[in-house]
Amino acid sequence: MTEFAGLKLAQPILRAISDEGYTTPTPIQVKSIPPLLEGRDLLGVAQTGTGKTAAFALPLLHRLAGEAGKPAAKPRPKQPRALILAPTRELAGQINDSLRSYGRHLELRTAVIFGGVSARPQIQTLNRGIHVLVATPGRLLDLMNQGQVRLDAVEVFILDEADRMLDMGFIRDVKKIIAAVPARRQTALFSATMPESVQSLASGLLHDPVRVEAAPAATTVEKVEQKIFFVPKDKKRALLSELLKDQDIARVLIFTRTKHGANRVARHLEQTGISSDAIHGNKAQNARQRALDGFRSGSIRALVATDIAARGIDVEGVTHVINFELPNEPESYVHRIGRTARAGAGGVAISFCDHEERAYLRDIEKTIRQSVPVIEDHPYHAAEIANDPGLAKRGPQQTKRPSQRRRNPQRTKRAPRLAA
Repeated sequence: MTEFAGLKLAQPILRAISDEGYTTPTPIQVKSIPPLLEGRDLLGVAQTGTGKTAAFALPLLHRLAGEAGKPAAKPRPKQPRALILAPTRELAGQINDSLRSYGRHLELRTAVIFGGVSARPQIQTLNRGIHVLVATPGRLLDLMNQGQVRLDAVEVFILDEADRMLDMGFIRDVKKIIAAVPARRQTALFSATMPESVQSLASGLLHDPVRVEAAPAATTVEKVEQKIFFVPKDKKRALLSELLKDQDIARVLIFTRTKHGANRVARHLEQTGISSDAIHGNKAQNARQRALDGFRSGSIRALVATDIAARGIDVEGVTHVINFELPNEPESYVHRIGRTARAGAGGVAISFCDHEERAYLRDIEKTIRQSVPVIEDHPYHAAEIANDPGLAKRGPQQTKRPSQRRRNPQRTKRAPRLAA
């Protein structure tokens, strides 16, 4: 079995890894670290929770600091030597936290910049000089246009969660940033899924890349116990309250499709005496951070989130994920349930399904190549939804998803771009 000690990382980095209590790298780390240490470009297909942040952070720190832990050149004001681009504020902050943790014994400076907060402290940090910059596209472009950051000294460029970056409408911003980075560089791109849009971006960005995969695309985490509850739409909140009487659901992440839906569910839980909060794109950054901190500390038992806002959430000890509303994209289901059963622990994913969501469930089960076990032993079980004969008979061409029905045209709109 491979251990970190066998990956030829600098001793200060190995010491930091040991400080964290890690000895054995994950599959994505075993596959990614050696080629990145060799200076190769890399295309990584990996879902959240697989250890992909360390997969690119460790070789990056090794390259910049060297064996002795002292970088060859002092950091220059406004000119980072490495750039990591992330789609959300939360993910950018967590990547920076990981860099600081793994680089605690190194003489390297890192910084993170994102929107939703004052740019002044970020500019001051850039002016003092940094080696690694972690950024979201919007704020980075703003500071580039102001002359507060230059990318002409970047040696390593890492694009994380490329599929979500494109889903959020950042493709133009990303291309502008790529144009400002030197052509001679090492590049790594990580994505949980590999649609044509990401493949096209990767082909123009990477040079003779090594392709690695932590697991086949669009498969579920094996240790997640999945369950489906058929329930009428107007009974979902009552079912949620009933389930949360179980104290084994100690730290639960609840997903809705909309921001307003997240707020309504969080308010309902608070009214029933369950400590909760919502996190989504309309929340101010400090409010989002307070919610995350409370969820991590345990003062908030239930965190209600939309898909985009939750993409950067990496909280240990999430015992359950509840899909209050099923996602209309099967890949989002995979991302959602991957928030539990992390770091070797088990976890449970519970999904509520009303009549309109039967088509979503059908697509999810087709994508994950298995049927989700149905739980009938609850007070709101809807047999008429579970036994819908029409859905079983209709083929994929005749099956209309709710998002395709004229009576609710708003669902056909693309998700709004989240300011970063």
